[in-house]
Amino acid sequence: QVQLVESGGGLVQPGSSLRLSCATSGFTLTDYAIGWFRQAPGKEREGVSCISGSTSTLYYADSAKGRFTISRDNAKNTVYLQMNSLEPEDTAVYYCAAIPAYYASLWHVANLYNCWGQGTQVTVSS
Repeated sequence: QVQLVESGGGLVQPGSSLRLSCATSGFTLTDYAIGWFRQAPGKEREGVSCISGSTSTLYYADSAKGRFTISRDNAKNTVYLQMNSLEPEDTAVYYCAAIPAYYASLWHVANLYNCWGQGTQVTVSS
């Protein structure tokens, strides 16, 4: 059974850091690209970052470049999103999702993903 479980969210102050984890099971991680998305209240779900399973190519949204880092631990079947210099605008529910690796260049298209985690809340507030 394919499963993705996010963890690591929380309430932090502006300028703080958080590391989100996406624990995967039921599939071979290197055959897939894992994307991180977020959705704020009243807004559409948007792609934040992605790591391609086959090539380890990294993708970032402009809002994440320079502040967020995606990584993968194949031994633990886990993908991480290190978020630094958090801003109130980063407040959202963060989701990880899986897509076959050959779709990685279209990582930002949420509708292509067929397996999603339940989400973890990130709140950045003073």
